[in-house]
Amino acid sequence: MRGGGSFFHSIRSGDTKPQKITRQVLLRVLAYARPYWGHLAGTLVTILVSSGLSLVSPLIFRNLIDQVLPQKDMDGLWLFALALLLLPILNGGVGIVQRRLNSAVGEGVIYDLRVSLFSKLQHMSLRFFTNTKIGELMSRLNSDVVGAQNAISNTITGIITNIIQTVAILSVMLALQWQLTLVSVVILPLFLLVARLLGERLREIARRAMDANAAMNAHMNETLSIGGALLVKLFGRTSEEEGRFRQRAGQVRDLGIERALFGSTFFAIIGLVSAVGTALVYGLGGYFVIQEEFTVGTIVAFGAYLGTLYGALQGLASAPVDFSTSMVSFERVFEIIDLPLDIQEKPNAITLTPAQGRTGSELEFDNVSFNYRIDESLLLSEVKRYGSMDNIKAVMSGNIDEPENGKKENEQLADPQLESVSQARETALSGISFRAAPGQLVALVGPSGAGKTTTTYLIPRLYDPTEGVIRIDGHNLRDLNLDSLATVIGMVTQENYLFHDTIRTNLIYAKPNATQAEIEAAARAANIHNFIAGLPEGYDTVVGERGYRLSGGEKQRIALARVILKDPRILVLDEATSSLDSESEALIQEALKRVMAGRTSIVIAHRLSTILAADLILVMDKGRIVERGTHGELLALGGLYSQLYETQFRA
Repeated sequence: MRGGGSFFHSIRSGDTKPQKITRQVLLRVLAYARPYWGHLAGTLVTILVSSGLSLVSPLIFRNLIDQVLPQKDMDGLWLFALALLLLPILNGGVGIVQRRLNSAVGEGVIYDLRVSLFSKLQHMSLRFFTNTKIGELMSRLNSDVVGAQNAISNTITGIITNIIQTVAILSVMLALQWQLTLVSVVILPLFLLVARLLGERLREIARRAMDANAAMNAHMNETLSIGGALLVKLFGRTSEEEGRFRQRAGQVRDLGIERALFGSTFFAIIGLVSAVGTALVYGLGGYFVIQEEFTVGTIVAFGAYLGTLYGALQGLASAPVDFSTSMVSFERVFEIIDLPLDIQEKPNAITLTPAQGRTGSELEFDNVSFNYRIDESLLLSEVKRYGSMDNIKAVMSGNIDEPENGKKENEQLADPQLESVSQARETALSGISFRAAPGQLVALVGPSGAGKTTTTYLIPRLYDPTEGVIRIDGHNLRDLNLDSLATVIGMVTQENYLFHDTIRTNLIYAKPNATQAEIEAAARAANIHNFIAGLPEGYDTVVGERGYRLSGGEKQRIALARVILKDPRILVLDEATSSLDSESEALIQEALKRVMAGRTSIVIAHRLSTILAADLILVMDKGRIVERGTHGELLALGGLYSQLYETQFRA
């Protein structure tokens, strides 16, 4: 049945009831279609031509039966036979043209929407990405974009086609015999009622099947990954996981059988209802033929028109759901495009001029405070997507009602006396003030969670301070051009990210026009050139996803080489060497000395050698600077730094 696909379209969308479509949304949709008005007009012409051609065949059969055959008209017979051959050819040609125009509109809209979305996401702050699932972003860029495109290239086209066909067929049927036409239409309410009641049930079964399949896929994803497989084997849970998977796969099987059975029943009943209308038409039509008020050819033409008419009417009945679900996809796309930017650039932002030679910049924090509070207006709304693994919150237990933090409300924590001093607080940073002169090394030390990383994230404007001002060379960061700010700051985080590409591509990401000599010089400065040169493919070696083919020390030295190639005036380092072997640590420590020379450096210090070399040490605790000075001065105070030195650094 022609309209059956509309039910499954609404299931995929996750929406089964028509949504309120606002004038504003419609105008924005039309704005995306505006560049393709020529293609849309051409599509409308092809629809009219195709609908007209579909009306001709039944009339040819009518004339063949009523006139040509009884009169044994051979010329007319050959003429109509040739027409029956040419009509499918013409219809096929028109269909190809229509498909070409439709695809140009659809793919063009997909391109425009994806480019707009990706461009907007590139300008969103880190806060947005830390509070948004990557799967949801991919769904907006893929599923919702395709759904939005479907509204223009398929749904609207289908509605127009069904309207034209319905009007044209009813007009021809009324012209042939108005009483028989009324009989054909009288069955329509029963047809729509059955389609609505059974369609809702079929949607519900299909949704349950998709969610069960998502749960099964999520379980496979968890247990068949390298980490999951290792955990299952280490704890001897192979049999338990086989049983769990058998249960979930069985649920998918049972729902699949139920869906197939109910789907067959659904279409069988729809076919039966259609057959009732057809039987009435042929029964009454046969009566008129016997009474010689109706010709045999007319009843044959009516029968041919009837199937097309019912298909078009069911398509129109499903149009509100199809169109509203497509509009929902547009709304989800527009939601991202309309999100306000957390980190904004002023219209007349100042561009920092490149420094001559290796010269550091002055960095100043002036009474800076910051918290990670989440403004809901800057985030995406929750979306229920049937069949998506993103909806599975508890993969192993299957319980989705527990609090998201994984702890029950009355669960007792470990003995607080056995824990370290808590760094939990509402405000991440409070009243941070310090100045790093050009070329100075400032070391940040303190307990885990004290706010060191947060402080470094404010320097390249990954976040903006809640209060206070951060300045570079006397300029407020909010007044600076974002691209020029990025050029003067180089940052190496504790977990370095490498693209699934060659070492060369990962290095020149910092400087796309770098020469081979510059690349090798940076690699030598980071103590990684000899390692790269020893690889079979050298700098063209693919590092694998997230650089998994390299060791931790090798990845960190490549990240250092990348920053060296960038040649920033301010260097921000999370000097994480505690998990590396002694050889890698020594190579990185030696490389750091060369990297920091002449630059203003802000380093989260994990090693005593970095602390001893620092011009200023800032001791942080619970988001505040509680001590500052040189190594000797801080030891003499006998405060928190002295305790950290005895417990962490001295060894």
